[in-house]
Amino acid sequence: MNAKIYTKNGCTFCVQAKTLMAIRGIKYEEINMEEVEGSRDELLAECAKINVIPRTVPQIWIDGEYIGGFTEMKAKLDAD
Repeated sequence: MNAKIYTKNGCTFCVQAKTLMAIRGIKYEEINMEEVEGSRDELLAECAKINVIPRTVPQIWIDGEYIGGFTEMKAKLDAD
């Protein structure tokens, strides 16, 4: 599994998501929207493709599939 996660500094759910991915052995690319220029626009463009309006972080994709936030990711991983 490979994941992409959009984050912000000081986000508790972002830390929990990255921790869970590490525990489960999921390799991930973190895109911190406060540190990577243009990342907010990139996130909005990705979400527009699937008619999602991102209101919070993290925003997570696993193997190219949009998952949502931490809660949705945890539920998906627990179900697999």
